[in-house]
Amino acid sequence: MKPDMFRHPVSIFVGLGFPAEVRSAMDAYRHLVEWPTSLREAVHSVALQACRAALRGEIEAETARGLSAAFAEKHDLFAPESNVIAASRLRGDRDPHVR
Repeated sequence: MKPDMFRHPVSIFVGLGFPAEVRSAMDAYRHLVEWPTSLREAVHSVALQACRAALRGEIEAETARGLSAAFAEKHDLFAPESNVIAASRLRGDRDPHVR
């Protein structure tokens, strides 16, 4: 496993509300860099710096994951994991009350 990979991905909403899995410090870094400049604040800066440090091997990838997840939580970006979405759709298909 690459040193910047997360043990467990973080599922977030991106763009127009599409779910994406952030699997590494590089993934998190890319999403943070794309965040609008006018909306950046201290939590964004700390998460971005942590991702850079993880990519340089200065800190553990899990530290960057935690700080990136804190940023996502602050901005209500968490998405349900894809297997949860699939399971809820399957249940709905069997329920005669759900159309």
